[in-house]
Amino acid sequence: MMVALMGFAGVLLLAFLGVPLGFAMLAVGFVGFAYLRGLEPALVMVPQTLVDSSFTFGLSVIPLFILMGVFIHRSGVSEELYDTAQTWLGHFRGGLAHATVAACALFGMISGSSLAAAATMSKVAIPQMRQRGYSDSLASGSVAAAGVLGMLIPPSVPLMIYGLIADQDIRKLFIAVMIPGVLVALSFIGAIILFAIFRPADLPAGGANKSLREKLASLKGVIWTLVMFAVVIGGMYGGIFTVTEAAGIGCTSAFFIALIRRGMGFKDIVSCAVDAGKTTGMLFMIVFGAMVFANFVNLSGFAYLLGEWVRSLGLGPMGILLAIALIYILLGCVLETLGLILLTVPIFLPIVTDFGVHPIWFGIFLIMMVEFGQLTPPVGLNVLTVKSVVNDIPTGKIFIGVTPFLIANLLIVALIILFPEIVLAPTNWF
Repeated sequence: MMVALMGFAGVLLLAFLGVPLGFAMLAVGFVGFAYLRGLEPALVMVPQTLVDSSFTFGLSVIPLFILMGVFIHRSGVSEELYDTAQTWLGHFRGGLAHATVAACALFGMISGSSLAAAATMSKVAIPQMRQRGYSDSLASGSVAAAGVLGMLIPPSVPLMIYGLIADQDIRKLFIAVMIPGVLVALSFIGAIILFAIFRPADLPAGGANKSLREKLASLKGVIWTLVMFAVVIGGMYGGIFTVTEAAGIGCTSAFFIALIRRGMGFKDIVSCAVDAGKTTGMLFMIVFGAMVFANFVNLSGFAYLLGEWVRSLGLGPMGILLAIALIYILLGCVLETLGLILLTVPIFLPIVTDFGVHPIWFGIFLIMMVEFGQLTPPVGLNVLTVKSVVNDIPTGKIFIGVTPFLIANLLIVALIILFPEIVLAPTNWF
């Protein structure tokens, strides 16, 4: 067990020194495996693991959905999503903040990335909110917090990674996360309403209510994107096509939307492919490194010994989940999303399943706790993403702004712990 703990410490140390996480896990996994079994078995294990992992059919989903998100981003639809949400919600007090949550949810549906949603909406939403009298903390905090919806609402890249690591049906994970995703979005809107009640100076009154004709007209620029999403997600939920087929259909549809809207040339198409390739390569390197590191951890017996220690505490399922939630909050302060998922799932999943926790439910719980870590200091990647776009807002103000949304997120986590059928029941409907 001590060898495994030294391995975790080595990964963290290398990551803090600037070594990419995938390479850090690969190096530590190789060295640890060689220490336990010898150099020759380690030299065989690493390439065999990389080859076996690269032939995992489920991995084909990730680059297709990433490319879909790149095409949609290049088409310029993000601004129109925000304008549409503003038209429908702008008459409420704090309407622009409500529109930001709605637009981030819509953009998350398309991109599957919380960082992409935060970066994009920071450019679009924060200048308008500041111009109209919103405080810096609320303007930046609402964007940083709403960006995490990209992790929850399908197609979610972290959820796909969990499905691959935990050997769970990605389609069922996408079905299971829909109600929690909607609840988190609604809780964020509720947090803005409470903001308006207790700190009215931080946000202005709403504008004039648009007519129904104006609201319907605002859908013109995004209608094909919404139709694409409805077809992709509806087809998956209805069992018309698989997740991989849905990714292919979505990617092709996004290509034609970008082609028609922007008239992309050959260089633009190549640029999109290169961007998607860079992101996919980074993700795959992290996945492959995690596979090698997991082989080392499993060989050390760490997961078994940790499970035995947890069982000896006699905490029961609820106590175990609360302890794991606390661990995710602490680790989320210093680790990025995929690293946290890949390092912890092989350890925690066998423990919670022994206590009768459903793997699908645990995946949704895990993603919600990981998204919490995206907003907590000292790292808070979504916060740092917003800061990188809007340099003149102090990081402390952004963290203050996300606090009400963190509380709202924890309330939804508590809700799915108390009522797990919120997550599991929909998987039986489709």
